[in-house]
Amino acid sequence: MSSRAVVVLSLAGFASAAAQRAADPLLPLLAESFGTTAGGASAVMTSFAIAYGALQLVNGPIGDRIGKYRMVFWVTAISAAGNLACALAPTLPLLVLARFASGATVGAIVPLAMAWIGDAVPYEKRQPVLARFLIGTMTGGAVATTASGVLGEHYGWQSIFYVLAGLYVAAAVLLHLELRSNPATQAQARSRDPMLQAFPRMFGLTRNPWVRVVLFTVFVEGALSYGGLAFAAYHGHYALGLSVAGSGLLVASAALGGLIYAAVAGRLVPRLGERGLVIGGGLLLCAGLPGFAVAPSALWAVPCLMAQGMGLYMMHNTLQVHATQMAPDSRGAALALFAFCLFTGQSLGVWLASLMVDARGTVPVFLAAGAGLVALAFFFQRRLAGRRIR
Repeated sequence: MSSRAVVVLSLAGFASAAAQRAADPLLPLLAESFGTTAGGASAVMTSFAIAYGALQLVNGPIGDRIGKYRMVFWVTAISAAGNLACALAPTLPLLVLARFASGATVGAIVPLAMAWIGDAVPYEKRQPVLARFLIGTMTGGAVATTASGVLGEHYGWQSIFYVLAGLYVAAAVLLHLELRSNPATQAQARSRDPMLQAFPRMFGLTRNPWVRVVLFTVFVEGALSYGGLAFAAYHGHYALGLSVAGSGLLVASAALGGLIYAAVAGRLVPRLGERGLVIGGGLLLCAGLPGFAVAPSALWAVPCLMAQGMGLYMMHNTLQVHATQMAPDSRGAALALFAFCLFTGQSLGVWLASLMVDARGTVPVFLAAGAGLVALAFFFQRRLAGRRIR
């Protein structure tokens, strides 16, 4: 496997994560521009997450048929147009529609990239490689929340989407060059099932009890983590008195925590093992969103969000590794099912959180999400222990 191929995939993952988190700091600007509430403006995130999750069920089997790396190239190229449509949207309903279309293609990038890594890297070496790949996605989220706030404050909410369109063009060019020069990226997937047979086979995975545990855990993780973090920039702006740019920079602290984990994953994984990673992640989550909810200033909020990001990725990276083993012969479809559960959970979480924010404010959202994530971490580590015993 070429390390350069993983780096290029990581760049595409950077773009995917950037598109996903770009709207977070823009909530105050969108609410003001379109004359709506924070909950109403959050539809731009909910629609993206719904499309991101739902279209996995199509993107995964197609990737298994035509080649995962090739599929990543095509959806990256198309995503440039989707983000350009977001920048040009004149009304909130059209922006929501454009974000839905963008999420439909952007959503294929990370799951299929992970599936390709699963095909190319042996299981015992996979978790550190996945962690290094995730540096791109975590950096993308951090840069997007920071840049979106700064650009939005000075040049309008549309500016970040113009930047994203250019980023997708650059990533697509590099992916195309890698496809032409690297034989490993041109390999077809092992699955040769007709498309109509691929869907029953994909859902047939849920007959396995361990697969159900993984899918349930990632669904709840997505609902709690994204439902909380989606309103972190909004809380920073209105509760902590930060500018739109400052609130975006504050939320980037969570991605920085994830980057710290990615940087030390190669040493941490062998020492702690999978169960130790999940337990450690759960302990860090105790100080994450609950601490952020009661932080009196940004100075206190930053370490809380860093703990949130690091703890979450310690658990999520372990889930990802198990997801790559759910169906080795149809890894694209299996990762698509995993991503479907993750982002369906995210869309549900943002919707429920938006109702709570409009009714009760942001603090109850953070407290509930934090407590739920801690409980989920200890639930999953117990299931890991039971699996090891069997």
